[in-house]
Amino acid sequence: MIRLLIRALIFLASAALAIWVTSLLLDGFHMSFQGLIVASVIFAVVQAILSPFIFKMARQYANAFIGGVGLVSTFVSLLITALIVSGFNIDGVGTWIAATVLVWLITALASWLLPMWLLKEGVQRKRENNA
Repeated sequence: MIRLLIRALIFLASAALAIWVTSLLLDGFHMSFQGLIVASVIFAVVQAILSPFIFKMARQYANAFIGGVGLVSTFVSLLITALIVSGFNIDGVGTWIAATVLVWLITALASWLLPMWLLKEGVQRKRENNA
């Protein structure tokens, strides 16, 4: 149960980081601070629900698209988030494409690197406490 909670928090943090960095890099990606908070939570929940569903559909009906499942689920999650959150807007087709790729890439990297960083910090603290 604790592992599931830690994984959820890591994914939430990676989603928030990805959305924030993307908003800094793309002119057509707008949000308020409150929009960032709400969008991060909604994006993370929608992504967690949609990814397995889209993967299953791709595997069943279009095997060639399995590699793009992350991009598709990121796009759909951003779309749903933009529809739900009033302080979160993405303008223009180019911005949508760039935002999808950036959020997908940053979320993937952060989800991979954050656990290593957190584990390193935890191991160091444990060593200091045992010494």
